[in-house]
Amino acid sequence: MMRTLTSVAALLLGVAILLAGQGMQATLLPVRATLESFSTLSIGLMGGAYFLGFTVGCLRGVRLVQQVGHIRVFAAMSAIASAAPLLHALWLDDWVWWLLRLASGYCFAVLYVVIESWLNELSTNDNRGTVFSAYVFISMTVMAVGQQILLLSDPSGMVLFALASMLVSVAAVPVVLSRAVTPQPPEVATLDLRRLWRVSHTGLLGCLVSGLANGAFWSLAPVFANDISTDLKVVAGFMTGAIIGGAAGQWPLGIWSDRVDRRIVLGAVSLVSAAAGISLWWLSGDLPPSGLIGFSALWGAVSFPLYSVAVAHTNDYADPGEFVVISSGLLLMYGLGAIIGPFLASVAMMVAGSELLYLYTAIVHLVFFGYVLLRLQRRESAPLDQHAAFSDALASVATASQVYEEVAYEEEAAEPDSGTTDAEDDPR
Repeated sequence: MMRTLTSVAALLLGVAILLAGQGMQATLLPVRATLESFSTLSIGLMGGAYFLGFTVGCLRGVRLVQQVGHIRVFAAMSAIASAAPLLHALWLDDWVWWLLRLASGYCFAVLYVVIESWLNELSTNDNRGTVFSAYVFISMTVMAVGQQILLLSDPSGMVLFALASMLVSVAAVPVVLSRAVTPQPPEVATLDLRRLWRVSHTGLLGCLVSGLANGAFWSLAPVFANDISTDLKVVAGFMTGAIIGGAAGQWPLGIWSDRVDRRIVLGAVSLVSAAAGISLWWLSGDLPPSGLIGFSALWGAVSFPLYSVAVAHTNDYADPGEFVVISSGLLLMYGLGAIIGPFLASVAMMVAGSELLYLYTAIVHLVFFGYVLLRLQRRESAPLDQHAAFSDALASVATASQVYEEVAYEEEAAEPDSGTTDAEDDPR
């Protein structure tokens, strides 16, 4: 295992530094926007702009890599992403911040495409699981660390923005100077949303719901926590709790979903997510910081893995040759939800207070829970031996990795017609 990780150490180091800077910005910007009296709607639109850029970067960034090459693209995107936090601090204007977040979302998505395609190229069928497991673990860990970096200085000053810029800049060094062989340009997957809907209604809607809820969380949870407590330690702890909870919930829920009808897991995580959201909405004003962080961790532990389970459920009914297209389409649905979610949640928060954020997520999860119950009653479960491999990557971290892991699976798979259930007869 150590030999495997040593071969990709430079890339993993670059990921760690990059995500520390990104995770830090995810909380710093909403907190600073609140201090500058930006409206909740403006902050929500800022989050939606980020996910719009992120989605476009996931879908179109591959073409840029094909035209210019991995190293040049990584250097260029790092430079732009590094300049963004400095411009945030220097130019305090809603429109400017929206445009900067749009650009940042695009840049970070392309950076992930470069790193993840490179990791896939350096991996073999025997160690790919180890490499990407380390990638996901490092990603979640450093995003949590990024929250704690906020405690080093006052968010109303320039220091934290400079630190975020430095981290993104330094992340390029180990990647650009890596002696690893530069991979071949990745291929572009053609989307077919109509086919995706026929393959799995539940999986498609699950990814959309995950985007609606998680996009609102990443954009507005710092505002929610800051309204409850102006202590930055509480805000950072609240965000850290959700991230750590999300990482901890992946494997248990993934193993469970491999052993039962995945729709049961989707229904369960939706119901518990709704319960955690209602608790945060109803009790947030009375909870001590430890209780607030605990409920945040519970919410993250069940809400973040919903996307991965939905992807795995969809792949259960897809032909092996469709996995790349399926993964790209599901990522698009998540992105659409993450663009819309912050806007809807911010409107609710403006009307009735910041605690409405979690009532909004609870409603979204409850609606999906009801839909899953309906599907369970109408269709039988697919045989367990037709289950595809569970993907353990969070949508807030993984972009291209989902696609590339499925490419690897496709290469190893048998004939496309090996046991695939017809769309008219499957449980979806």
